[in-house]
Amino acid sequence: MSGQFRFGVGVNHLQSRTALLDNARRFEDLGFDVFIVPDHLGAIAPFPALAAVAAVTSTIRLGTNVLNCGFYRPALLARDAADVATLSEGRLELGLGAGYVRQEFEAAELPYPTAGQRVRHLEHCVAYLREHHPDIPLLVAGNGDRVLTLAAQHAQIVGLTGSDLGKGVADPLAERVEFVREATDGREVELNLTITAAPTDETGHADLSLMRRYAPHSSDEELTRLPGVLSGTPRDMADQVHTLQERYGISYLTVMLRHAEQFAKVIAELRQ
Repeated sequence: MSGQFRFGVGVNHLQSRTALLDNARRFEDLGFDVFIVPDHLGAIAPFPALAAVAAVTSTIRLGTNVLNCGFYRPALLARDAADVATLSEGRLELGLGAGYVRQEFEAAELPYPTAGQRVRHLEHCVAYLREHHPDIPLLVAGNGDRVLTLAAQHAQIVGLTGSDLGKGVADPLAERVEFVREATDGREVELNLTITAAPTDETGHADLSLMRRYAPHSSDEELTRLPGVLSGTPRDMADQVHTLQERYGISYLTVMLRHAEQFAKVIAELRQ
C-alpha cells in the first residue's frame, strides 16, 4: 500500500530550534513524506525553517502550504527556493497561493490588491519559476476557477480545500475535482487535500476547534461530513482515506501538528 498515498505534516509555529528539529526527525521516523510550513505573519518563517530541517533529515521532503505570492517578487522567491532545493538535495516542493488575508498585507505595509491582481501575480510567479527552475515541483492551491486552472495546467500538485460547506452544491469537492480534471487537458497531476480536523487522542472524536473558527454557526454533524474531517479509530480513518482516493482521486493528504501522532497510526494501517 505504501506507494499509493503521500502524507504531509504542517508546523505553524517556531517554539525553539530544538523543538523544530526534533519534530522533523520524529515525523521522518513516523513515515510522513513531507514536512510543511505555512506563510503567515506571526507563523514560522518558511525558508529558514526548511533550510534548518534539511540539515537534520535525509528522506522527508520539504514543502510550503502555501506561500503568499503577494509577499514576493518572482526573482527573489526563485532565489530562496533554489537555495533550499540545493541545501535539501532536491527535496523541496514549493506550494504557492494568491494570498487572501488583508490584515497581513497591511501589517507587511503592502497594498492589498484586488482578487484579480493577486491571481495575476500568482500566475507571474508560477511562470517565472517554471522558466528558471523547472526542476522544483510546484503545488498551487485554491478553490476558484482561475487558480485551479493555473494549477491544473502548470503545477505538479493541485491543493484543494475540502472545507467548503457548499450551499447549493451536493458535493463541492467532487465538483472542484471534476473542474481540475477537465482543465488538465490530459496532464497528470497529484491531488492534495488538507485535513482540517482529526482526533488528537484515543477517543476518536475529531478536534473541530479550527473548523469552528471559520464556520461558527455550523453544527458538529455538518462539519464532520466535510471531506477534510477524519474521525474514529485509526482503521476507521484509514478507510476514510481510501474513500477519498476512490471518490475523488486524492492521494496526498496534509495534517496539522496537533493531529500528527494520532495520524501516524493511520499511516501505519495504510502501509501494512
